[in-house]
This record gives sequence, C-alpha cells and structure tokens, in this order.
Amino acid sequence: MPLPEPAPRRLLHNRTIICEGYERDDGLWDIEAHLTDVKTYGFDNRDRGRVEAGEPIHGMWLRLTLDEDFVVHDVEAAMDYTPFAICSHIAPTHKKLIGERIGTGWNRRVRALLGGTDGCTHMREMLGRMATVAIQTMYGKRSKKREKAEEAGRKPFVIDGCHAWASGGPVVAHEYPDWYTGEPGKAAGD
Repeated sequence: MPLPEPAPRRLLHNRTIICEGYERDDGLWDIEAHLTDVKTYGFDNRDRGRVEAGEPIHGMWLRLTLDEDFVVHDVEAAMDYTPFAICSHIAPTHKKLIGERIGTGWNRRVRALLGGTDGCTHMREMLGRMATVAIQTMYGKRSKKREKAEEAGRKPFVIDGCHAWASGGPVVAHEYPDWYTGEPGKAAGD
C-alpha cells in the first residue's frame, strides 16, 4: 500500500543508494554500494563552479570484499562527484575496515574508525546499508553454517534483531523452534 496522498509540494532533492551483493568465483563476496545526490535546481559551488539541476552533487562508490564469516578482506572507495575537492582525499582511509567483521557492533566500529573528520558521512551511511545487504546476499549460501551453529548451541544472530525475528514470535517459532521463547502453541496463530 503506498503512502497517503501528500500536500501539494515540489521535489528539491533526490538521494539514491543502490546496493548489490555478489558471490565471487574465488569463494569471497563483494558488496557494492553507489550513492547519488541530485538537486532539481542549479546552484553555485565554490569548488565546482555551477552545479546544474540533475548533475550529481554526490556520486560515491564503495566495495567491501568479505569472506563467509563476514570478515572484510578489502575495501575500495571512489568519489566521482563531491561538493568540495578535498572530499575525495578521505577515500583511502576506508582501508581501515580490513580485518573488521560485519555483525553486532559493526556500525559502532565504523564510527570509531571513520567517524567525524576521519571519514565521510555519506560513505558511513552506505556502510550501514551494506552490512544488511551482505547478510541478505549470503543468507541462503550460509545455511550449513547456521545448522552447525545451532548444533553447537549458539543463538542464531537474526533472533531479536527486528520485529519479525522476535524470539517470542511466529517466525522464530517456525524457523528456530529451539530458540522460541513465547507461549507454546500460541505463535502459530500470530
């Protein structure tokens, strides 16, 4: 169901973030993101001169190369469009993520390594989304690992990560009955 009809308005800004996940032939995984910001009007910019309507003010790319345990093996960052010439100088600092692992605390770790003047707000925003895309990309291929983790008695990481995966809810009752914490027999009707 779409949103209700809005009040009369005009579009001024559009941000597009496209994230894609790839399984590589060498056993690793690439997660790529591309952020584009455009305005519907032209404006003067100190470093670029005139930025015309529809011309990107931001055009940025990130690629994370991961193993099946979500450990970062490589990072590539590129900035085709930035509001200031100095912005692109920060791209190489994203290599600080090599060796980090996507999982609990990922966003906190990204902020610690690339926060404030050590990074770019827009690149950090993409990194948060890329973590989710990595999990979605690898989910089906990691089923054997999930089964081994369950056998070892480790709680699946998705449980209590969102409303649908609540430990007392119907999804967990069906997908991970051993980890279900709700009332017996009640979840099926939720």
